[in-house]
Amino acid sequence: MGERIEIGPFTYAVVESTWRSELGQGFQVRSPKNRFLVLTVSVTNGSGSEASVPMLSLEATNGQMYQESNDGSGVQNWLGVLRTVKPAETLQGRVVFDVPLSAFRLRLPDGGESGYEKYAWVNVPLSISAGEVQAPLPGSVTK
Repeated sequence: MGERIEIGPFTYAVVESTWRSELGQGFQVRSPKNRFLVLTVSVTNGSGSEASVPMLSLEATNGQMYQESNDGSGVQNWLGVLRTVKPAETLQGRVVFDVPLSAFRLRLPDGGESGYEKYAWVNVPLSISAGEVQAPLPGSVTK
């Protein structure tokens, strides 16, 4: 994480990872099936034309794939689902996944034609600070 990864017309950087047990506030609180992993990323378009940034996915150590959520409610500076980047423009924001607490590899697509895409990978280690875990894991028993 933190280094720049070039693939196809894009240069990606994963700046930060944060675990959340819920998103939003008050009546707008959202709970995950597992945990929310929020990644702060930047994507720069190095091509000479406008490009669409594809949705991202995570791969667990057991090979299980998890797709980026298309619901960004409760995520400040969410990148959204439809992401278009002009030439030499950088898009920065957050993407969210509902995944088990674990280390992952983030799959970064080159934006090529479906079925012919190429990928680069970024390791997302399991790293939790004291302030990130605010509630028990879903399904756990508290005393």
